[in-house]
Amino acid sequence: MPNPNPPGVFVTELPSGVRTITGASTSVPAFLGYTKASANDDPDAIPKPLTDAERAVPQKIGSWREFSARYSMAGIAKNLADATDLATIRTLQRCLPLAEAVYGFFANGGRACYVVGFTSPQSAVSPEDLKGNTDARTGLAGLETIPEVTMVAVPSLWDMTVDVSSGKETPALDHAAGVRRMAEVVKHCNELRNRLAILDPPPGQTPAQVGAFVDTLDSRDSDAAAFTTLYYPWITVPGVDAVERTVPPCGHVAGVWARTDAERGVFKAPANQNLRGALKIETLLTDDQHGELNAKGVNCLRDFPDRGLLVWGARTRSTTRDWRYLNVRRLVSYLSDSIRQSSTWAVFEPNDERLRASLRHSVTSFLTDQWRQGALVGRTPDEAFYVICDDTNNKPETMNDGKVVCDIGVAPVRPAEFVHFTITQIAGQSGTTT
Repeated sequence: MPNPNPPGVFVTELPSGVRTITGASTSVPAFLGYTKASANDDPDAIPKPLTDAERAVPQKIGSWREFSARYSMAGIAKNLADATDLATIRTLQRCLPLAEAVYGFFANGGRACYVVGFTSPQSAVSPEDLKGNTDARTGLAGLETIPEVTMVAVPSLWDMTVDVSSGKETPALDHAAGVRRMAEVVKHCNELRNRLAILDPPPGQTPAQVGAFVDTLDSRDSDAAAFTTLYYPWITVPGVDAVERTVPPCGHVAGVWARTDAERGVFKAPANQNLRGALKIETLLTDDQHGELNAKGVNCLRDFPDRGLLVWGARTRSTTRDWRYLNVRRLVSYLSDSIRQSSTWAVFEPNDERLRASLRHSVTSFLTDQWRQGALVGRTPDEAFYVICDDTNNKPETMNDGKVVCDIGVAPVRPAEFVHFTITQIAGQSGTTT
């Protein structure tokens, strides 16, 4: 049969067979907190408000407008303005920290987040309820099946320690109970190992009190400390209902993390960055106070003349050299997630040198790109990382077990946390005249 094509040039595209590694998500937080029950919501709202059952499981939110409609923020503001009963006012006010955190996240550059709601704001939330149920996808357990989540914050955590009171005096927050709930968040992050906890100390604390509080948390030498960050102090915001209030900074900080990732990369420490949407901070720190808290792994927010409110810390709670800095922990989690998610093609492939060569090539190409972007230290790729996937670490017994071993080492860039200048005064020399 004659070729039906007319004379000319024809191009045929063939797949190269090269496997590439795509970078995993780094900028998606999950916020857990109190939200209003769905009763009396406007059924005509667009998008349609979520039901109680839907609010109890993770919901992906792409903008503040979507959150406001889905979680009935207009109804909360109206009910709060009309309420006269003290218990009702306090119950509704408990729904606002979650909203302020979500608003602060988007205001600071965030693009998408997940929200897990607790629809009984009048009641405390036990550590077990915060942990949640895997089958029902509630609480922290509901986030286990969402690999794109890389940050976890609980803006309502301290409210969760006590029930709402109708008495004139507001009941004191239970610090010990708060620590137990913080431990559940840290445990969740440590077990999944691809996300970090953004935690807040109790409200109204002096620097000395915060220093004493962090001493009551789990040991900084533990593995979980590398997945924990703590930010102080709380911030004053204009309010999503146009009423100023003091809220935990976790949502705004999550937005700063996302903004830094987008502008520079996950390897850049999310610090020395403006905190948008905040009017002032609860406590102004001196350099000495900041130094003491920084040594304890507390990241401080500072107000500098002519620069505004800045995030001025980039540490985890870990004391180990490898995981002391937040960007190092996030970078290694990012590399691990990216390689794991983009290498599933290798499962059930013939376990031979061709497979090992493909893995070496794809991982080496990916890490070389990271080195070129400035994420790894070294004058050459050989100084920045190594990839071993050959006969030296894939013995016959390993292959008989159906395993392929790929050993990877990287040299992450660390932040210049302390910049020292040495200034020496020299005597001026008199000029010569002729």
